[in-house]
Amino acid sequence: MTHENYEARRHAEFLTVTCLNWNAVLKDPRVKLIIIDSIRYLTKIGRIRVFAFVIMDNHFHMIWQILGKQERPDVQRDMLKYTSQRILKLLRTENAPLEHLEVNAKDRKYQVWERNSWNIPLWSGPRLWQKINYIHNNPVKAQMCDTCKDYHFSSARFYRYNDRGWDFLTHVDG
Repeated sequence: MTHENYEARRHAEFLTVTCLNWNAVLKDPRVKLIIIDSIRYLTKIGRIRVFAFVIMDNHFHMIWQILGKQERPDVQRDMLKYTSQRILKLLRTENAPLEHLEVNAKDRKYQVWERNSWNIPLWSGPRLWQKINYIHNNPVKAQMCDTCKDYHFSSARFYRYNDRGWDFLTHVDG
């Protein structure tokens, strides 16, 4: 384990995962639920702790912490591989067009996620809260809702009203 991975594991990280070419692959609520199911599973088995999230139509943000002896790249790879397989399976079942996800790669015909996700260690409380507010205001900025509490696929109501609808969330204040 590298020093960088050990230190990052002790702190939360801001993760951004983008759909290939910013395609709105996540627009369907059933696709968003695939991501939710993956997050729920990873928290249940003790691989991650999740403090905040939002799932938009073409990307998602999450503030998470890797637990135990797990390495972030491994956990992230497993989550993105699993969710992409489930998303592609759903799209095929629905006979949805997949051309916008075609790639010229030796190991796959279709790709859901952009290759390089963005991870930022959050070393301080103020920076952590800045990112939580950014996440919660993302749907408002995208004009998907009037207030952050109105957007379903977000942790905003958890922080605003202590709404426990997303059972995998941990409050940053404990």
